[in-house]
Amino acid sequence: MKDGESKYAYKKKSAWELFSKAQITSAFAFAEGYKTFLNEAKTEREAVHKIIDAAKKEKKKIVVNREKSAAIILPGKKPVRDGLRIVISHIDSPRLDLKQVPLYQDSESHLALFETHYYGGIKKFQWVVIPLALHGVIVKKDGKKITFSLGEDEKDPVFSVPDLLPHLSHDVQDNKKIDEAIKGESLDIVIGSVPAKGDFKEKIKAAILEKLHTDYNITEEDFISAELEAVPAFMARDVGFDRSLIGAYGQDDRICAYAALHAILDVKNPEYTVLSFFVDKEEIGSEGNASAQASTFLRSLIKELDPRVDVDSVLLKSKVISADVQSAVTPNYTDVFELKNASSLGNGVVMSKYTGHGGKYSANDASAEYVAEIRALLDKAKIPWQTGELGKVDKGGGGTVAKYFSRLGMEVIDLGAPVLSMHSPYEVTSKVDLYSSYLAYLTFLKS
Repeated sequence: MKDGESKYAYKKKSAWELFSKAQITSAFAFAEGYKTFLNEAKTEREAVHKIIDAAKKEKKKIVVNREKSAAIILPGKKPVRDGLRIVISHIDSPRLDLKQVPLYQDSESHLALFETHYYGGIKKFQWVVIPLALHGVIVKKDGKKITFSLGEDEKDPVFSVPDLLPHLSHDVQDNKKIDEAIKGESLDIVIGSVPAKGDFKEKIKAAILEKLHTDYNITEEDFISAELEAVPAFMARDVGFDRSLIGAYGQDDRICAYAALHAILDVKNPEYTVLSFFVDKEEIGSEGNASAQASTFLRSLIKELDPRVDVDSVLLKSKVISADVQSAVTPNYTDVFELKNASSLGNGVVMSKYTGHGGKYSANDASAEYVAEIRALLDKAKIPWQTGELGKVDKGGGGTVAKYFSRLGMEVIDLGAPVLSMHSPYEVTSKVDLYSSYLAYLTFLKS
C-alpha cells in the first residue's frame, strides 16, 4: 500500500501480477488454440461448425439452430426447475456482405466488382485497400448448398476495395468528415479484369460468370440465395515483442465465445444445469430467428430438458453472464474514456454493470445483489477482473445481448474481455484477459 492511500480504496490490479508463472504459461498455451479458432471461424456459420466439432469430440450435448446459433448443455445436480446457469456470447462480427445482385462491370476502369452492404458498425475507411477473403454459402434452387471460402490460403487470390490516391483525393475525400469520405455504396470489391473472347456486351463480367460456373457451378441468379461475406484475409498473430497480445479479425465477440466454449467443455458435475449459448445477429440489434431475441429456441431447450417444468418459473430462477467484450482504453484517445471506470488490456475480465448510451437507454442494468455475487465469485477463485464502461456518458455507449435475457426475468451481467480497436478489421486483445474470461465462465458454470 502506498503512503497516503487508504487500505479500503479500490485499486485495479494487473492480471500479469495476480497470475502465477504457471497460470501465465497456461494463458499463452490457451491462446494458441484461440488463434486457430479465429483463423478457421471467420463467419457465424463457421463458428457454429467449430463449436459442433468441439462438442462432439468431448461428447457434450449440443443443439443447433439453423447453423447460425447453438447451445451446449450439461445437466446439473439440481433439477431444471431450480433454474439454469447460462453463458451467452455472439459469433457474428462486422463485415461486408455481398448484395443479392452483386456482380457488375465498370467500363471506365475495366474491372469487374462485387457490390456490398456493410454489416454492423464499421468505420468504412478501415475497409479499403486491405486483403479480403470471401466466405459463406450459396444455396441453389434445388437446395444444394455450396460452401465458399477463398482468400485464406497463401495460394488463394484475395480481393480488395480500391481507394483514391492522395494526389487526387483533395476535393473528393480530404476536405470531408471522416465518416463521409468513404460512402457505403463505394465499398465495392475488385474481383477481376480479364475480358472474355467473343461477342459480349460486358466482356469482363462474362468472363467472371464463366469462371464462377466452371469452378463452382454458380450462376448469377444463385447469388440471390447466397450468404457471402467479405472478411479480412489476415491471420491471427502475436502482437508485441513480448507476444503478450493477439491481433486478428473478429475478436468481438469470438474471444468470449471461445472462452465460453472451453469453459463448458471443461466443467464437471455442475450444481445447476448449465448452457453455453452462441447466437448470431448481435451486431445488427439481435434481430432474427438465430439471435438472442429468439427466445423460443431457449424455451424449447428448457422444455426438452424437462417437459414438466413451467418455463417462466425456470427463467425467473436462472442466472446469466452476457459474455461480450468491452472497449479497452486506447492510446492517444484517452480523453473519450472516463478512466476511473474504463477497462484496460492486461487487467483481467471486465465486469460491466450496465451498458446502453447516455442516460442508460437500451441498457441492462444488473442489480447490486447480482454484481456483489459475481464479484465475490471472482475474488474467491482469485480471477483477475476489472470494471468497464464504454466511454464518457455523453460521448459513448453501446449494447449487448444482456437486455434481451433480462427481459425474460433472469439475472444478467456483462462479463468479457477488453478489446483494442474494436470493430476494426484488426482487433487486439491480451492473452491474460482471454484466460481470465475462460476462468470466470468456468467458475460461474460450476457454481
